[in-house]
Amino acid sequence: MINVSETAKNKLTSLMSEEGYSIDQDFVRVGVKSGGCSGLSYDLTFDKNTVETDKVFEDNQVRIVVDKRSFLYLVGTTLEFSGGLNGKGFVFNNPNAQRTCGCGESFSL
Repeated sequence: MINVSETAKNKLTSLMSEEGYSIDQDFVRVGVKSGGCSGLSYDLTFDKNTVETDKVFEDNQVRIVVDKRSFLYLVGTTLEFSGGLNGKGFVFNNPNAQRTCGCGESFSL
């Protein structure tokens, strides 16, 4: 399960609408890819489709899709949004990460 904070939900709703997606019908695709200063980095996109091996969740009225490989790294993660002058944007609070980089965009296990 991946959780979505209220601030992240509000920002996702706004961004999805701007890009022609609907929070009610489409998905937020969250994944992990190789790269970043800690070895793995987070990936967040919008999608209208799923594949058979995707894991699909809904939290706080946001439909989330995670590919099978990324799910192992992301289980229990909370997606948050930090705005303002010193805000970082979307933040992944991942209980599985043993080490994260200073920018918070990459991690290792």
